[in-house]
Amino acid sequence: MRTILTAAVVVATTTASLAACARERSPAEGTIEVVTAFYPIEEAATRIAGDQVSVTDLTPPGVEPHDLELTADDLEAIGSADLVLYLGGGFQPAVEDAVQAAATGVTVDILAELVSSNAYELMSDPKSELSIDPHVWLDPAGQAAIADVVRDALVEVAPPSEAAFAGGLDDYIAELDEVADRFGILETCSQDLLVTGHEAFGYLARAYGLVQVGIAGVSPEAEPGPARLAEIADLVETEGVTTIYAEDLLPPEVVETIAAETGADVGVLTTIESLTDEQREAGEHYGSLMEANLATLTRGQACG
Repeated sequence: MRTILTAAVVVATTTASLAACARERSPAEGTIEVVTAFYPIEEAATRIAGDQVSVTDLTPPGVEPHDLELTADDLEAIGSADLVLYLGGGFQPAVEDAVQAAATGVTVDILAELVSSNAYELMSDPKSELSIDPHVWLDPAGQAAIADVVRDALVEVAPPSEAAFAGGLDDYIAELDEVADRFGILETCSQDLLVTGHEAFGYLARAYGLVQVGIAGVSPEAEPGPARLAEIADLVETEGVTTIYAEDLLPPEVVETIAAETGADVGVLTTIESLTDEQREAGEHYGSLMEANLATLTRGQACG
């Protein structure tokens, strides 16, 4: 786990110089320095703006972003960036705190923008400290909504590039639409109950007629007790669920325990929250990882 630093300490030594740097920059005339909180936002910014942006992503390769802890370099990047893009609502508390303490450029809470615009229907989360389910990107239409907000933010920072950003967005949305169309096969599944390690796939389930039941809630930190585990095991057996889904960045033990008890198989889904070095080297991206999820779900839910 990365070493956390108190934002106030860094701000006390660097705020003046960072603010001066931010005031002097002219993003429309050069590379826009963008900081993103985790991979789906990084990809959107890169695909929309191309070589007009230099993107620093705060979530390291293969790290679960909910518990992200920031380094001094991260805080310096936030302080010197022209644009900081993050997902608020308590999804990454360390990032929200650092943005408030250190950012001197434009900052955009994408979740708050989606709430205020009503551009994408968000789901409430009354069972945890997260008032809104933040896992919007796991529905291709949700990732498209994120991309719309990112485009608007880029235009705010570099208005002369609005037409170029519009073209980049159009190309990216076209790819996301193709992914969404392929996910339509989930509407043919003979098993519509989707049992997952935690409730990260609610938007995807809603979009394609599935019913998500998470062993844990929207927040992966919430550990299910014995009563919840027994409830899920009974549901799996009663409903004839043949596959339970673990996630690539979370320990699989709870899922494996219920699978062993009920005779169900274990499938592994990626939440696409960060890419490993190996995935980047292999050219993996949002679309390819969603395709991998689709293949796993098609087998596990008996679709097509």
